[in-house]
Amino acid sequence: MEHTVEKLSSNKVKISFKAPAADFEEAVEKAYLKMRGQISVPGFRKGKAPRKLIERMYGAGVFYEDALEILFPDAYMSAVKDNDLKPVGRPELDVQEMEAGKDLAFSCEVFVFPDVKLGQYKGVEVARRVHKVTADEVDARIEQERKRVARSVDVTDRALENGDKAELDYAGTVDGVAFAGGTAEHQTLLIGSGNFIPGFEEQMVGMTVGEERDLHVTFPDQYHAEDLKGKEAVFHVKLHAITREELPDADDEFAAEVSDFDTLAEYRADLEKKLQEAADAQAGEAARQTLVDSVVRAAECDVPAPMVEEKLDDMMQQMGWRMQQQGFSMEQYLKLIGQTEQQMRDMYRSEALNNVKTELVIDEIIKAENIEATDEDVNKLLEDYTAAMNQTVEQLRESFSAEQLDFFKHRACMNKALDLLWDNAKVTDEDADAKSETADGEAAAPAEA
Repeated sequence: MEHTVEKLSSNKVKISFKAPAADFEEAVEKAYLKMRGQISVPGFRKGKAPRKLIERMYGAGVFYEDALEILFPDAYMSAVKDNDLKPVGRPELDVQEMEAGKDLAFSCEVFVFPDVKLGQYKGVEVARRVHKVTADEVDARIEQERKRVARSVDVTDRALENGDKAELDYAGTVDGVAFAGGTAEHQTLLIGSGNFIPGFEEQMVGMTVGEERDLHVTFPDQYHAEDLKGKEAVFHVKLHAITREELPDADDEFAAEVSDFDTLAEYRADLEKKLQEAADAQAGEAARQTLVDSVVRAAECDVPAPMVEEKLDDMMQQMGWRMQQQGFSMEQYLKLIGQTEQQMRDMYRSEALNNVKTELVIDEIIKAENIEATDEDVNKLLEDYTAAMNQTVEQLRESFSAEQLDFFKHRACMNKALDLLWDNAKVTDEDADAKSETADGEAAAPAEA
């Protein structure tokens, strides 16, 4: 079958086909043989009615659509292969001429991977905003460790205070009637946490162990239980025990307990070093992302809508998996946030578009720079999976299909392309904590990396 390809735009082509009349007639006969068993003709058993009789009853073109469906797939795939096309989405079919005894003429329009015109991607200026870790941040990290190793001690010599943990029974009523979920025994509550109804924890302050008390509260208007919204309630509570966290002193003994160092000074210095390394790494990653964003913005690329929709499908699927891990279905999550699936897709559409364009631009850089992935490059990526899969790199390679290995090869090429962008960028360091201008109004000059 003859075909010609016409480029309609940077991301769409039109393929025109022409089949000889004899080929079309052969396809019509195949369609008849395939469909005749489904057609009822008076006086004939199903599948036994002659083609001419069926065509007289239902029209000459009764088998034309099925004949086209027989011819189109092979013709389309041949055209795609011969012209090295990369289709995106379904082709839209249009028939120009389809008549017995005449050549069949039809065409289809289909989105394809778009042309990408790269802008500047070498020598791009990018700032790395570096944050200097402060003593307060080190203190905060030490405080976290103190809380982590804190021990719980019973309080018997005073009344309940904010910051204490209370072990209590409670029984709630509205208009003297108990309600579902309003009764519990030996529950633990951190006073001041705000986990209970407003006023509940505040009224418990001052209670002593063994004391019982009625607490008068009002349910919020936005409470999750419809029948309790805005209702006044009384909770009868009994306090069984008071405990409080006792934090260790921040001294050498504490440092030796939580680290490999003998002194608090050594421990502080190590914490500061690690926090600074993490801040530097974060600044580097942020700068690399800014660099990629700049390169993508500088490129020209008309992304086809089907590619965006496909990316949105992937994003929604990944979000659904994350919801399942948290015990939600996607339907439950959408109901919880008050959105439809279409609204969520619309919300993430610009992100999906940017993700697709980024992938296309990086792929174009790979082609422009003739970047290839070696076995060593691929093995480095596979090493990240060996522990989780409990296999060696060699075993993983043997278990993966050719398509899976191609995925890792492409990922390795992308990583090399990103490294190329960074290695060729003009990177300057800026103080992330400094004001944009100095005290006398002059802009602070960044330091060359």
